Amino acid sequence: MSQLANCPRCEALFMKSSFQTVCHKCLKEEELCFEKVYKFIKKQKNRQSTMMQIVEETGVDEELILKFIKQKRIQISHLPNLGYPCDRCGASIRAGRYCAACEQDIAGQMSQMDHMEQLEKEIRDRSKGTYYNFNPKNK
Repeated sequence: MSQLANCPRCEALFMKSSFQTVCHKCLKEEELCFEKVYKFIKKQKNRQSTMMQIVEETGVDEELILKFIKQKRIQISHLPNLGYPCDRCGASIRAGRYCAACEQDIAGQMSQMDHMEQLEKEIRDRSKGTYYNFNPKNK
């Protein structure tokens, strides 16, 4: 479903959709930048380039290159010195959304939450069968 929005790059109004996140003019500019980056990394001699080298050689912003990688328009499987930041800590990764350390930490936190929920459930279950008799005559 499309909705009216301001372009995050130039503030122009456009119809935003799940596929188009910038206005038509900026989309054309992004496509030209993509072509520059793609032509650069397509050459065998440039496949060992780091992100900074690609930015310097093509003049394309790092954020835009990262956008192409996240959209899977640039496959980094043949680019050994290229990665993108972990969504949680910013460490360089080559697959997924989180680095190994963050994945381990998140899994540990989830396990701890599951354990706490299980304990709370056990406490609730134990207290279900308990009845207290309050009789004011037996003072």
